[in-house]
Amino acid sequence: MPSAIRANHAAHLARSALLPGEHAPLGAHWDGEGVNFALFSAHADRVELCLYTADGKTELARHTLPSLTHQVWHGYLPGAGPGTVYAYRVHGPYQPHLGHRFNAHKLLLDPYCRQLTGEFVWSDLHQGFDARHTGETEVPDRRDNQAFMPKCVVTAPLPAARAKKPRIPMSQSILYETHLKGFTIQHPGIPQAMRGKLAGMAHRDIIAYLKALGVTSVELLPIQSFISEAFLNNRNLSNYWGYNPLCLFAPHPQYLSGSSPAEIRELTDTYHDAGLELIMDVVFNHTAEGGRLGPTLSFKGIDNLSYYRLQNEDRSFYINDTGCGNTLNMTHPRVIQLVMDCLRYWADTLQVDGFRFDLATVLGRESYGFDRGSGFFDALLQDPALAGIKLIAEPWDIGPGGYQLGNFPPGWSEWNDRYRDTCRRYWRGDAGMLPEFARRLHGSSDIFEHGGRRPSSSINYICSHDGFTLNDLVSYRERHNDANGEKNLDGHRENFSDNFGVEGPTHDATIHVIRQRQQRNFLTTLMFSQGVPMFQAGDEFCRSLHGNNNAYCQDNELSWIDWQHISKEGQHQQAFVRYLISLRKRFQCVFPDTYMHESSDPGISTIEWFNSSGEIMQASHWQEHHTRTLGCLLSAPVADAPDSAAPTRIMLVFHSGRDAISFRLPQREGITDWEIVLDTASFSGQPDPGNCRVKGRLNLFSCSSVILLALNTTSEHQSHGVSEHGH
Repeated sequence: MPSAIRANHAAHLARSALLPGEHAPLGAHWDGEGVNFALFSAHADRVELCLYTADGKTELARHTLPSLTHQVWHGYLPGAGPGTVYAYRVHGPYQPHLGHRFNAHKLLLDPYCRQLTGEFVWSDLHQGFDARHTGETEVPDRRDNQAFMPKCVVTAPLPAARAKKPRIPMSQSILYETHLKGFTIQHPGIPQAMRGKLAGMAHRDIIAYLKALGVTSVELLPIQSFISEAFLNNRNLSNYWGYNPLCLFAPHPQYLSGSSPAEIRELTDTYHDAGLELIMDVVFNHTAEGGRLGPTLSFKGIDNLSYYRLQNEDRSFYINDTGCGNTLNMTHPRVIQLVMDCLRYWADTLQVDGFRFDLATVLGRESYGFDRGSGFFDALLQDPALAGIKLIAEPWDIGPGGYQLGNFPPGWSEWNDRYRDTCRRYWRGDAGMLPEFARRLHGSSDIFEHGGRRPSSSINYICSHDGFTLNDLVSYRERHNDANGEKNLDGHRENFSDNFGVEGPTHDATIHVIRQRQQRNFLTTLMFSQGVPMFQAGDEFCRSLHGNNNAYCQDNELSWIDWQHISKEGQHQQAFVRYLISLRKRFQCVFPDTYMHESSDPGISTIEWFNSSGEIMQASHWQEHHTRTLGCLLSAPVADAPDSAAPTRIMLVFHSGRDAISFRLPQREGITDWEIVLDTASFSGQPDPGNCRVKGRLNLFSCSSVILLALNTTSEHQSHGVSEHGH
């Protein structure tokens, strides 16, 4: 828009009077002739709409919203359109002990804002209370903070999506967790201007890499707008991970090449064209406003009593079930509406394929505790716009009864930390882990097999953004988080890790070999467990954070993926992961989305457990605390098998002992011999073509895994020669 026209338009907006408008929908919406503004506040006395120049630096006018309907303040501005910059000032009582923190001296962001302009700058002017006041009673800070605040921007409707969502069943999904900036900022194939941006994540080189790797769904750490906490700002650090949300509808401005949320749609369209899914890590448990001493930026100044859970005995204090200072009040219908509207916007308008909910127990906590039939869960279950969307819970918070693994409603999947810790302890060589290890391989049926839930309820992972990388898991026994500035007291204390004799990097070739093999063991366990595998970006090529298991504030080379210096070992591991994922897809029939059990019925998928003598595991075998070898036979019936003439039977052999061992393969009718299809003793996982057949006994290296395919007289595999020797 030319500057003269822009100036005339600004003058028009300054002179225009607000019409009553409508109370729904909430937010700022353009109808082709003007913009309707609607803001919920049950306890405000008056709401002012503040209009700004396009850069957000100069205020043009203030208008009082003229109408109040169903606790929604609303007004209609004729002639306004997309690009209009605005924010609010909300008048009302400042009575913290009653839960009210209104302060019209503080500029506030619209909770439904879909685009931001300008940067947030930390200042003590954001405090709603006057910290300089020495009296016993809090008083409001009357200084204006607008110069340090971003502003809201009215957006235009987006066109229809150009690509259909892939709709990959959860049971067939392979999740790849990554950080948008860290994944792209140092990629040599991405133009400099696109690095660290949504556009970089959609670059053809990234798409090609993901497709070649074989993953189906990319799970991005938060891309909703966020800010760094004040204490990090004071240390010259930042909230790199993004779990400190500012506006839930608006994309993080630093991830945009321009300013429009249409860039999100371009990303999802590009992924869908490639047959990939995009899952967002979302934060609906708390906001960046923190607790009593935190800033007033939006919700706190709009209607603190409605939006947050407050302590009954003194409502100037916040319930802190999140550890982040505040907790959104998911028992309030308008807060549920906010989250539901936000999910619909990201899923329907911006076309993301699913959500991973941070600290998801908050979403189901009623006044009496967690309830899998909570108001939010019920609202989500019946919403047709969200049908088929992937829903993934981080099933814990720090509140009372906060650990809820296995207790989310049908249709949800959950991050399974029991899987993570059990696999780590088994491969570390801890005694007595066999029964627990088998339960995790089985899709954690002891946790999820109830109420119609399926193996896909379990999101299996060994490592995620929160904790050691896979390489560090086998290289460090202790966390090394000194760079975070918290005296190495932050992050998980117990990692169930091992360094094999040396803490951190070493030139010892023997240690290198066992560390590499252990990583392959973890990855093999992950990909051949019932449930949904998820691994974090970089674990496929031995990425290290040098022992930092809580790099949430490290927006630097430590956290960024270094694509140009992947080691020789990392290249071997990349090839291994690609091959491993191809096997998971090849033998998808032995990973049905129903729980398998032992059965004599040839028409159903079954699972059987064997000891190293080739015997079916009995109760006494499970109690042998020093046994570290386990066989697992997965069988799919003829109808489900890729070879219609015979069932598919896959033998998994896991050995976490530090000595070599001989494993007797089970004898079954129709099985003539076995073909090794994966062996973690090999860098690539692929066995020697001249020695991939075994019968009778399988000789295992220390700390190794082998995957075998049963061969029989009707199988096409019988055309190959058979080795008489064991492995």
